[in-house]
Amino acid sequence: MIFRQSLQRELSRTFIATLLVLVTIVMTMMLIRTLGLASKGSINPQEVLLMMAYSVMGHAPTILTLSLFITLVSTLARMMGDSEMVIWLSSGKSLLSFLRPLFTFSAPILVTIAVMVLIVWPWANSQMQGLRDRFERRGDLERIAPGEFQESANGKRVYYIDKGVAGSSDLSNSRNVFIANFENGKESVTVAQSGHTELQDGHKFIVLNNGQRVEFDPIKGDIKLIEFQVMGSRVDASSGLEQTSPPNNRSTKDLVLEHKKDDLGELAWRLGLIFAAINFVLLSLAMSNNNPRSGRGGHLMLAMLTFIVYYNLINVSQNWIASGRLDIFSAVGLLHGSAFLLSLTWLVWRQYRP
Repeated sequence: MIFRQSLQRELSRTFIATLLVLVTIVMTMMLIRTLGLASKGSINPQEVLLMMAYSVMGHAPTILTLSLFITLVSTLARMMGDSEMVIWLSSGKSLLSFLRPLFTFSAPILVTIAVMVLIVWPWANSQMQGLRDRFERRGDLERIAPGEFQESANGKRVYYIDKGVAGSSDLSNSRNVFIANFENGKESVTVAQSGHTELQDGHKFIVLNNGQRVEFDPIKGDIKLIEFQVMGSRVDASSGLEQTSPPNNRSTKDLVLEHKKDDLGELAWRLGLIFAAINFVLLSLAMSNNNPRSGRGGHLMLAMLTFIVYYNLINVSQNWIASGRLDIFSAVGLLHGSAFLLSLTWLVWRQYRP
C-alpha cells in the first residue's frame, strides 16, 4: 500500500507539471500559427482564439501521450538515480511489480487519450474546417474592400469598386464598378458607372447601371461588346466551392464503415496513438536503468527521441496504408506488435538477467 501510494503520488505531481508545460508550449505555437493564418486571410481574425482552442483540443491526445511518457521516465529515472528503486527491489519487490501501479496510474490517462483521439480529434478538426469554410464561403460582396482588387470565393471573379460613400464597404452605394470574370472557358470584363445589391428569392444580385461588358472566347477568338443601362448578376456565398471531408474530419464510426485507403490510414493513426501510449508504459519501465554518465537529463533526451521516432513511424504507417503498400492489420500489427515485444523482452531481460 505504501509502495503504490508513494509512487502514484509522485507520478501525479510530475504529470500535472509536465502537462502544464507542454500545453503552454503548444498553445504558444498554435497562437503564432493561427495569427499567421489570420494575417494571410485564411481564417477570420475575430475567430483566432476559437481556432486556437480547437487546435489545442485536436493535439490533446499527442500532448497527453508525451506527458505520460515523460512523467513515467523521469519519475522512474529519479527513483533509480536516488537509489529509491534499489530499496524497493531489495525489500522484496521485483521490477515487474512496478507494472501494476504504473498501469493503475496510467489507466485514466489512457482512457482519456482513447476518447480524445477517437471522438474529440475528428470533432475539433471538423470545427476548424467549418470555420475556414465559413470564412471562405462568405459572400463575395462581403469580401469587397473599396479601392482594392478582391478575388471572389470561387476564384473566378475579380472585383474593384470606388467608394461611393465615405466608409462604405459594399456595393450599396458604389461607383466605377469593375468586374472581371472567367467562367465556362470565356473571359469577360464588365465596367459600370454605379451599382447596388438586391435580394431576390433568397439570392443576392449585383445590379449595375450604365456600363459595358466585353466577352472574349479564346477558343473561337470571338469578341463581343455589350452596352447596357441595367444588368444583374447573381452572387452567392456558396458559388463554385465544393464540399470536401478529409479523413481526419470524419468520425471513427464512418472510418470503420468505409474501406477507402485514406480512411483506413486515418483509422490506423488513431488506433496507433492508443497502442503507442500503452507501449510507452512498458518502455518507460524498461528504460529506467541507472547510468551516472548520462546525467539527469539523459533519460529525458532518450524519451523524447523515442517518442519522435515512434510518432514518425505511426505517420509513415498511415501513409503506407493510404498508398496501398500495406493493409491496416499488417501495419498496425507490425509496428505496435514489434514495439510491444521489444519492450516486454527488454523488461524481462532486466528482471532475469544474470
